[in-house]
Amino acid sequence: MNSFIKTFAIVAAAAVAHQASAADIVQTKAYRWHGDTITQAGYMATAPSPFEIISTYSAEPGYGFPIDKQWKLRNDISSYPRLTTPNTLHAAIYNMGLDEMVNAVEPDTTLRTGREWAGVWTRDVSYSILLSMAYLQPEASRISLEKKVSPAGVIIQDTGSGGAWPVSSDREIWALAAYEVYKVTGDRKWLEYIYPVIKKSLDDDALTVLSDDGLIKGETSFIDWREQSYPKWMQTVDIYNSRALSTSIVHAQALRVLADIATELGHKKEAPAYIERAEAIEKAVNDKLWLDDKGYYAMYDYGRNFPVLNPRAETLGESLAILYDVASPERARTITESNPTTPFGAAIFFPQIADMPPYHNNALWPWVAAYWAIANAKAGNEQGTLEAIGSIFRPAALFATNKENFVLDNGDIATELNSSNMLWCLAGNLALTNRILFGINFEKDGLAFAPFVPKALAAERILDNFTYRDAKLSITVKGYGNQIKSFTLNGKEHKPFIPANIKGDNKIVITMADNDIEPLKVNHTPNVKAPLTPITWIEDGMLRWNPIEYIGRYKVLRDGKVVAETRQTTFPVDIPGEYQVIGVSGDGVEGFASEPRSSRARTVLQIPGEGTAIKSAEVSYAPEEALAGFLGDGFVELDQKTAPVTLSFNAPADGIYSVVLRYANGNGPVNTENKCAIRTLSVDGNRQGVVVMPHRGVANWNDWGFSNYLQLPLKAGNHTITIDYRPENANMNLNTNHALLDAVIIEQL
Repeated sequence: MNSFIKTFAIVAAAAVAHQASAADIVQTKAYRWHGDTITQAGYMATAPSPFEIISTYSAEPGYGFPIDKQWKLRNDISSYPRLTTPNTLHAAIYNMGLDEMVNAVEPDTTLRTGREWAGVWTRDVSYSILLSMAYLQPEASRISLEKKVSPAGVIIQDTGSGGAWPVSSDREIWALAAYEVYKVTGDRKWLEYIYPVIKKSLDDDALTVLSDDGLIKGETSFIDWREQSYPKWMQTVDIYNSRALSTSIVHAQALRVLADIATELGHKKEAPAYIERAEAIEKAVNDKLWLDDKGYYAMYDYGRNFPVLNPRAETLGESLAILYDVASPERARTITESNPTTPFGAAIFFPQIADMPPYHNNALWPWVAAYWAIANAKAGNEQGTLEAIGSIFRPAALFATNKENFVLDNGDIATELNSSNMLWCLAGNLALTNRILFGINFEKDGLAFAPFVPKALAAERILDNFTYRDAKLSITVKGYGNQIKSFTLNGKEHKPFIPANIKGDNKIVITMADNDIEPLKVNHTPNVKAPLTPITWIEDGMLRWNPIEYIGRYKVLRDGKVVAETRQTTFPVDIPGEYQVIGVSGDGVEGFASEPRSSRARTVLQIPGEGTAIKSAEVSYAPEEALAGFLGDGFVELDQKTAPVTLSFNAPADGIYSVVLRYANGNGPVNTENKCAIRTLSVDGNRQGVVVMPHRGVANWNDWGFSNYLQLPLKAGNHTITIDYRPENANMNLNTNHALLDAVIIEQL
C-alpha cells in the first residue's frame, strides 16, 4: 500500500466517522455535501486540513486529460485574504483558489487563462477580473487589460467566429472589468486611460452591431463554438445577425460604466446620452427577449429576414440581467425559480442539443455557476444560492483543482476541451466567499457590505488580511440570513459601508439577524435534450423536410410566425414567404428552427467591371486553382483602397426590400483569426447599415456565401446602391479587410 492510499484510508475513516452525524449542506440526486466531505456515487472527497484536499474520483475510462486526486498548498498565499471557518472543506477550496491564482500570474504580470491555455484572452480575463481578480490581483488585472487594447485604441475582440469582431461582439466586457479595477484601486490615471478606449469601442459598435430595435448583434457572450450553441445551418454571418441576451446586457452596462466615468472625469454633459443608449438596449431586452410562459429571457433570436426566438434559458445571460438590474426585482425572483437546475447544477443553456458533444452544450462551467450563485443571492433565493455554491464545490473537491467545465449528464470532465487551474473558474470559486458570504461589493467611493448566508451555512467566519487601498481589514460575519443586525467598525456601530479613504488596520464585525429568508423555489429538472433540427427544401410548390424520430409534432413558420402544426413532412408554399420548421417533442420541448427557405422572387444584380483573378496586395497567398462558382462573368475585388461599388436597382413598387451580398472570403478559418470583411451600404447616398462578410475557410476562394441581410424601405423607381469602405469598418486585423463580391441579390418582402 503506497503512502497516498495509506493517507487517504486514514483520512477517509476519520471523515466517515465524523460525517456520519454531519448535516447535509446540499443534497441533490447527484451528490451530497455534508460537513467537510462531498460524496458522489461511490466517490468521496474530503479536506483533512485547510491546505489539502484528497479525492477518490476516477474519470471516464480512457479520458485523456489528467485527473488530480490530491491538492496540497504549493505557493505562499500569506499576502492574500485568510479565511477562517468551521467547515474545513470550504477553507481548503478557498485556499486552493488562491494557490492556483498564484500559478496563473505569469512572469510578465499578466493572468494566464488556464493550465492548458497560455496568454490573455479578452473575455476570459475580464470575467475573471469582475469576479475576483480586480481586488486580489489589481496590478496583473491592469496589465492584462492593457494588452487587450489595439493600436487603433479600441478593445480587442480576440476570439470568435468567422474573423472575431463583429461576428463575436462581447468585447465590451472589458469596459466593466476595467471600471472594476478603478473601483478597487481608485487610480484616476487608469480612469483617464480607459475612458477613450471604451468610448471609441462603443461608438464603433453602435455603427456595426447595434440593431435598429436596440438589441446587440453578434455571438452569445463566451459561447463561441458555433454548432455548440447554434443550429448547424447557421453560418458565421447568421451568428452576426442574431441578437444575444448576454451580449446585449454587456453593452448596456458598458454604456452605464461610460456614463459613470464621464461624470467622474468632469464630462457630465456627455453622461445622459450614454444612459439613454443603455436604457434603449435594456428596454429592447425586456420587450423582445422576455418569455412570459417560461419565466426567463430567451437566449437569442436568429434567422434571416424574419428572426425567431431561441427559447432556451442561458444561465450567464439570466444572471447578468439580475445583477445589472435589467430584470425588475419581480422578474429576478422569477428567473431564479424558473431557470432549469439539473442535479449537477444550472446548465450553460437548457435544453441541450442532442447531436452535439459536451463543451458549451450539455455542460456546467463553474465561473458561470458563480455568477448564477451571486444572482440568486441578490434575488433572495436561498436554496438557489446554496445549490449554485454546491455545483462549484462538488467538482472543485472531487477533481482537486478548478477545472474548466463538466458534462451535465454525469458531472465528469470528458468534454471536448478542458483545463485545470482555470482562471475564471478559480475566480468564481473565490467570489462565492468574498461576494456572497461576506457580501463585499466595491463601489467607486468605498466598500459596501451585504452578506447573504443561507441557514445551512450558518457559522462565524473571519476573513483576515483583506487589503483595500491603504487599509488592512479583518472581517467577521456571524450567523445567517440576509439582514444585518449589527455592523461595527473597530468596536463602534457603523453603517455597512467603509469609505475609500480608510487607512491602517481595521476590524469589522457583522452580526446577521438570523432571519428566515422568504423561501423561493428551484426548478429542479433532469437534463433534457431538444429534438433535432429539420432539414428543409422547397420542391414542386411544397416545403419538404426529413422526418425526425420520436417527434411529437412540427411547427411550420412563414415569415417568422407559426402558420401550422402537423405530423406530416410537407406543407404547401402557395403564399410567398420565408419558411421554417421546428420539431417539438411529445412533452413540448422545442428544437431549433430549420434554415429559412424563401419562395419569393429574387433580382440578381451583376456588378460592372468584374474580373476573375485576385490582385489585391492584402492577400498574402494566391489561390491554388482557378476561381470558379461565381455568377455571370466574374467578381469585384474589395480591399481598403478599392473604389466604391455602385449599381442601379429599379424597385417595381413601394415596399420593404431585402438586400444581401454574394461573396467569398478565404482570408482565414471559420473558427478564429480576425480578417472579417466589413463594408457600409448606402442607397441614394443615405447610409443603410453594414454588410459583414466573415471568413469561409483558409484559401476557400471558390466557396461563395451570403452576407447578412439588410431590409430597406424603398419607393418605386430607380435607386443607386453604393458599397464602400469607411473608417468605422476597420476590423480587428486593421491591415487585411478583403473579400470578393460576386453579386447583390434583392427580394421584395
